[in-house]
Amino acid sequence: MTKFQGTGIAIITPFNDDLSVDHSALANLVNFNIENGIDYIVISGTTGESVTITKSEKKAIIDTIVKANNSRVPLVLGIGGNNTAEVIDEIRTTDLTEIDAILSVSPYYSKPTQEGIYQHFKAISKACPVDVILYNVPGRTSSNMTPETTLRLAKDFSNIIAVKEAGNNVHQYLKLLRDKPEDFLIISGDDDLVLGVVLAGGAGVISVIGQALPKQFSKMIRLGLEGKAKEAYDIHFQLMDMTSLIFSENNPAGIKAVLESLNLAKPNVRLPLVQASDSLKKAIKDALQTLN
Repeated sequence: MTKFQGTGIAIITPFNDDLSVDHSALANLVNFNIENGIDYIVISGTTGESVTITKSEKKAIIDTIVKANNSRVPLVLGIGGNNTAEVIDEIRTTDLTEIDAILSVSPYYSKPTQEGIYQHFKAISKACPVDVILYNVPGRTSSNMTPETTLRLAKDFSNIIAVKEAGNNVHQYLKLLRDKPEDFLIISGDDDLVLGVVLAGGAGVISVIGQALPKQFSKMIRLGLEGKAKEAYDIHFQLMDMTSLIFSENNPAGIKAVLESLNLAKPNVRLPLVQASDSLKKAIKDALQTLN
């Protein structure tokens, strides 16, 4: 399971001005992150604007990232939804040869019971030929997957190897860390909380800000995994303002504004999202100056 320890990035989908996928920028972003120390890449997650990407675009995005990666780091693919049968169909019809695991979000909108969530992931586990990372993000799904449900799944299905926990709930993190099976990974989806989670026994992060500041962020996570709290918190404090800024309007508009300032991608997003406001872009530029 060490392949999913450390810093994973929830990579954006860069768009040209006509809102077509900017494959050149995507390949450059992959190289930039690998060269600066990230440990794995998550494709087509929330930050990748998966809900406004077509099936053909998703395949082309996977192809671009696989080619740019050239087997250097593990790849995780987002395949999830609130229609269990449709999720299973996508798993079965997607070429997962170059994919190390899928990241599957807890069902949204439908607001299932905990038993419904369990049965959803049981069906996914049985259909999936690669490892499964659960994804709990109640701020988007309107439904919290409780630690009891997560750990029940962890114990019952050997290919459910981890959870990306993004509930911004310290108590829930601690319950998972205390009660999890030894080889089950607790991965933070909260950039602002991850260092504390890692120091308490977490495996690392699937980060948004990490793709813009991979050298600093991955160093912080490595120090945390080594138990070097003071050195890690020194970096955490430096990154605090920027981490807060990128989520102040919407994700991924914030991180795309950072990447624009770094000349790594254009700030374009697809409706119903809109670009970061001019005031946020200025605040981001100012914050970047303090990190240079």
